[in-house]
Amino acid sequence: MKLSTLHFGIRARLLIICLANVILISCIYFIFDFSYLTFILALLIAAASATLGFSHLNRRFQALETGLLNIKDNEFTTVLPVHGSDEITRLETIYNQACDKLRQEKQSIYQRELLLDTVIQNSPLAMLLVSDDQHVIYSNYAARHLLAQGNDIDGLNFEQLLKQQPQSLQQVVDTQRDGLFNLSVATTDDEEELQTWLLSRGKFALNGMFHHLYLFKQLTKELNRQEVAVWKKVIRVISHELNNSLAPISSMTHSGQLLIKPLENKKLELIFNTIEERVKHLSQFIDGYARFAKLPLPRREAINWQLFIQSLKQQVAFSWDEKLPSIQSNIDVAQFHQVILNLLKNAHESGSQTGDIALRLRTLNNGLQLDVLDRGCGMSDDVLKNALLPFYSTKTTGSGIGLPLCREIIEAHDGYINLVNRKGGGLKVAIWLP
Repeated sequence: MKLSTLHFGIRARLLIICLANVILISCIYFIFDFSYLTFILALLIAAASATLGFSHLNRRFQALETGLLNIKDNEFTTVLPVHGSDEITRLETIYNQACDKLRQEKQSIYQRELLLDTVIQNSPLAMLLVSDDQHVIYSNYAARHLLAQGNDIDGLNFEQLLKQQPQSLQQVVDTQRDGLFNLSVATTDDEEELQTWLLSRGKFALNGMFHHLYLFKQLTKELNRQEVAVWKKVIRVISHELNNSLAPISSMTHSGQLLIKPLENKKLELIFNTIEERVKHLSQFIDGYARFAKLPLPRREAINWQLFIQSLKQQVAFSWDEKLPSIQSNIDVAQFHQVILNLLKNAHESGSQTGDIALRLRTLNNGLQLDVLDRGCGMSDDVLKNALLPFYSTKTTGSGIGLPLCREIIEAHDGYINLVNRKGGGLKVAIWLP
């Protein structure tokens, strides 16, 4: 619709009203008499009729003005009544269509914002938005849990909040750069575990004001996986080279034993027997590491915990409170049996009394928590840090493959394993499975 057409329609309507009033005044003035009183009466009647003619137009324009002011205030609920077929009616129709479109867009934006907020709030990545004057503008659940034990921190002063955090976190924020830091985090039973975190940061302008974005990501599991992948590669290379050397040594040793047999030389027999024994021991040693490097994927099936624990009790002594978890678990029973048996044997070798060695099952965080407890000598901080790494062992005859193999099996089940010194002495090995 052209603007000139709208103006012509309004002007035409006004002209018709004016002409009608002129005709009305003239008729009254000439028909009745030519007195001054008659003329005044005619003017009053004409004014009344003009007012009635313009009032309807005025109401429609006022409604349109109110609707446009509402749009300016980001409110799109005003709907104009549409009647007639003039130019103003077409304008009212276009206004209603525009409001309907804007309402749909507003609802769509609201739904997208709600979805984005839900995703951010449930993300394991701790997200914090801080204004340039150091006030917290936005935080998700992970950030509140990391910095304030789950309490609301929006609106707080970020610098004051930092003073309540561990020294390692304060230092990495103060560097004004991305970086890694370690946190000692409380777990169940008021015990702690060491976690590695990465801080990433960004800066951007919003509504004419600079904002700072802090992202905290826990890297403990990712770093462990990368570490294990490197160890596996090292083990495969070493196993390949050693097997290539051991095969001809074993063959030559066997040939030598056949050659010296008629000589009946005790010293030569001792030499070749010793070589054969060490070759076999080294082969078994390599096979243990190869088993770690080539661990098959778990074949999951429903586990009967009652039968599983009875089977363990036939091989090693421990106590159990006979409480079964309330959720069903699907795991590789053979691999998991190997894990628990290994942990229980370690508990017996820790110096703990047999009566203090216990197995505990419970439901935790929509998963299964299994704890192996003892009252032995526990582990030092250095041992706790390295105990799950291949080749690391505090035993004089240990291969350093037992705990790493346990961790590999647990993580293949999408779970995790954690070693914690117990209050009062001893060690707790905590396993969580989804």
